[in-house]
Amino acid sequence: MNIKSVLLALLVVLIWGVNFSVIKVGLETLPPILFSGLRFFIVALPAVFFIPRPKVKLWQLFAVGLSLGVIKFSLLFIAMQADASAGIASLLLQSQVIFTIVLSALLFRESVTRAQGIGLVIAFVGFGLFFFTSTGSATFMGVAMIVAAGFFWSIANLVMKKMPGVNLMHFMVWVSLIPPVPLFALSYWFESHQPLALLQATPLSGWISIAYVGYLSTLVAFAIWGWLLNQHTSASVTPFALLIPIVGMGAASVGLGESLSLVEWAGAALIVAGLSLSILGRRIGRWLGISPRAHPTSAS
Repeated sequence: MNIKSVLLALLVVLIWGVNFSVIKVGLETLPPILFSGLRFFIVALPAVFFIPRPKVKLWQLFAVGLSLGVIKFSLLFIAMQADASAGIASLLLQSQVIFTIVLSALLFRESVTRAQGIGLVIAFVGFGLFFFTSTGSATFMGVAMIVAAGFFWSIANLVMKKMPGVNLMHFMVWVSLIPPVPLFALSYWFESHQPLALLQATPLSGWISIAYVGYLSTLVAFAIWGWLLNQHTSASVTPFALLIPIVGMGAASVGLGESLSLVEWAGAALIVAGLSLSILGRRIGRWLGISPRAHPTSAS
C-alpha cells in the first residue's frame, strides 16, 4: 500500500474509533432506538434518489438491514446508554471477528489455520474476563448485549461475503432504507409516544452526534473502505481494523475520562492479541514458527 492508501486507512480507523465516544455523547440526549433510527434515516434520504441500487438480491438488502441496522445497532446503543462505556463497546464489538470466522467455517466450510485457531481461543478468553468485571465500565448485561451485537454483525458479514464487487457505499445507502421504519416503531412503543417533542428538545450536541454517525461513520468511512478494498488485497486492508478498539479506548479515555481496571486491561490485551493472530493468521504464524497449514472445519 502506498502512503496515500495508508493515510486513508488510518483516517477510517480514526473515524470509526472516535465514533463510539460520539455515540455516547448522543445517547445523553436521545433514547438509543430513536438515535439509531435517525442515523439510518439521514443516510438513506435523500441519497437513494441519486445513488443507483446495487446489483444485489432483495433478500440480501433486507437481511443486512435487519441484522446490522435493526438488531445489531439497537443492542449496541441500548448497552452503551447505561450498561457499557464507549471504550469497552469499541473493544467488545470486535467479537464479530470470532463469530465471522467460526460461522464461515461451519456454514461455508472455510478452512481455519492453526494460528487462527489459537488466536480465537486467546481472544475468547479475553472476552470472558469482561463478564467478571465489576468496575462500572460494563455490566454483565451490557457485555452480553454487545457480544450479541457482534454476533448479528457477523450475520451481515456472511451475507455480504456472497456479493463480491458491490460498491459498499451504494449498498449501505440502500440498506439504510430498511431500519428506520421498524426502529421508529419500536422507539414509539418502548421509548416515547412523543418523538417530535424529544427531537425539539435535542441540543446541538445530539444533532452533531447523529450527523457524525450517519454521514462520517457510515457514508464517508464506508466509501473510503470500499475504495481501499477495490485497490488492494483484503489481507493488506483488513488488519487496519485492529486499530479501531485501540483508538476507541484512547478517545474514550481522553474525551470522556473513561478508565479500565487491571482485569479489563488484561482482557483488552488478550482480545487484541487474539484478533491480531486471527486476522493476520498465516503471517504471524510464520513469525512464531506455527505451521500455517489449514485444518478444515465441518458443520459436524
